[in-house]
Amino acid sequence: MREATVHRATRETDIVVTIDLDGTGNADISTGVPFFDHMLDAFCRHGLFDLTVQAQGDLDVDAHHTVEDVGIVLGQAICQALGDMRGITRFASPAVPMDEALVMAAIDISGRGALYWRMDIPIEAIATFDTQLAKEFFVALATNARMTLHLEQFEGENAHHLIEAAFKACGRALCQAVAIDPRNAGNLPTTKGKL
Repeated sequence: MREATVHRATRETDIVVTIDLDGTGNADISTGVPFFDHMLDAFCRHGLFDLTVQAQGDLDVDAHHTVEDVGIVLGQAICQALGDMRGITRFASPAVPMDEALVMAAIDISGRGALYWRMDIPIEAIATFDTQLAKEFFVALATNARMTLHLEQFEGENAHHLIEAAFKACGRALCQAVAIDPRNAGNLPTTKGKL
């Protein structure tokens, strides 16, 4: 079973994440930030991960610490669940449309975490969610999952559609990249001998 649970507590947040990479898309998410909960739900349902996120944060300040720290903990859980990464597909790059928006996520589970963000979100807030936090989440996720993640907007003008397409595309890309390739079972998908 490729599952992991990570708990991280700081002065600003207390977060527990459990992920099963071979799940069916079951979600139990509570961060105190409704739009962010909706995005995490889309991520796990389209990635077919079973995901539990229980987060308490200093929302009286703002949602920044909570959103970023969930990205950290989720990334660490993904990294742990991947184990030695033998047999994984490693690369994926689906594009996901959502009405007028079209966003591509390209992932390389490389052992080198980095985000490359080519998104233009046209407004600063969706309900109580600061739209800048979408990028902060993906930076934390990619860095701590030790994966290279490109998110690129091809079309779109509605902020909700753009951010949701990014979360869905990331979920689909990760689903494909972590999948076990039966032709490569037991091997690492690298010429280096180590990821």
